[in-house]
Amino acid sequence: MDFNLTDEQQMIAATARKVGERFGLEYWRDHDKRKAFPHEFWKATCEAGICGVALPEEYGGSGLGMTEMAVAIEELAKAGGGSTIGQLFMLNPIFGGVAIANFGTPEMKQKYLPPLIGGDLICCMALTEPDAGTNTLEMSSFARADGSSWVLNGRKHWITGALSSQIMLVVCRTKKLDAVTKKTDGISLFLINTDRQGVALGRIDKLGTNTMDSSTVFFDDVRLEPEDLVGTLDRGWAQLLEVLNTERIVTTAGLCGTVDLALKLAVDFANERRVFGKTPISAYQSIQFPLAQAYAEIGCARLMNFKAAALCDAGEPYGSESNLAKLVASQACDKATLQAMQTLGGMGYACEYHLERLWRDQRLFRFAPVSEEMILNFIAQHNLKMPRSY
Repeated sequence: MDFNLTDEQQMIAATARKVGERFGLEYWRDHDKRKAFPHEFWKATCEAGICGVALPEEYGGSGLGMTEMAVAIEELAKAGGGSTIGQLFMLNPIFGGVAIANFGTPEMKQKYLPPLIGGDLICCMALTEPDAGTNTLEMSSFARADGSSWVLNGRKHWITGALSSQIMLVVCRTKKLDAVTKKTDGISLFLINTDRQGVALGRIDKLGTNTMDSSTVFFDDVRLEPEDLVGTLDRGWAQLLEVLNTERIVTTAGLCGTVDLALKLAVDFANERRVFGKTPISAYQSIQFPLAQAYAEIGCARLMNFKAAALCDAGEPYGSESNLAKLVASQACDKATLQAMQTLGGMGYACEYHLERLWRDQRLFRFAPVSEEMILNFIAQHNLKMPRSY
């Protein structure tokens, strides 16, 4: 095993670091306050070749892998963006890029991949439903066959980037649950314009990740054409899982970079802050130990994430590794950002010191894109070979 980054990976990290430093903490604080999508940042990221690092060369990508993507995301996150960077990479490189590159028709790839990789098009994915939540197989959004086309009705919830996107990967049933032998049958993926007739969006106000809008999406007799189908009709479940597993990797990479940033902000403050004498508070073990613990925990999560990415790139199973990494990273990041705020005392509560935003944004990832409880279910069932508990 070689734990060193290759020369190419180091170059990607350096490129991402330069892009991230152009859009530092003040940029992200301003966009958070205005609840504005970071268009300038994303365009610069795409122009630097980072968005398409794992996508095919013939469409403008670099043809590398998830390892390189994770390296880039960490650098971008710790330069100022925090865990929201992982969400940004879910949209185009994962929901759009992975789905289309792996399962799209040649015409679909030619039409959508170049503008996705170039930052001229934003994609979102409509998956989660208010009555199904994590239990995706219980989704009720249904596309009824109508000749060679389909008519979609239903509702999705907590859809990231819908208001900022131009295209949407829709996951729905094309056969109802009572008409299939296996629950995983009868699920299909479609790619449509977000403003297609019959699609309506409702913004959700929330605690954090304000630079990434979240919406309820309503489908009212939305017509789906044969050319909108991504992958195999009624057999989209396995294809969806390929998209979702890579989502774990980019989430964890964003959390790792966030911890790096939070620790730097906390340590820099602690080295300067003096109370009850001339000794900086960074010399106190009560300050040192929790930050050191956070450093240790995120280091373990990072290694597991790189293992998941390496297995993914080698075409080997990586579900356990990506879930383990995400579990540890989300818990470590939650503790690290809270402790960093505590290190600053009252100033940690002030927006100008940025930690409150880092904490608000990362808190989402204790239960998204998959909750820690569902990860523990996965580990118990698949790794420990215990009975299914739900």
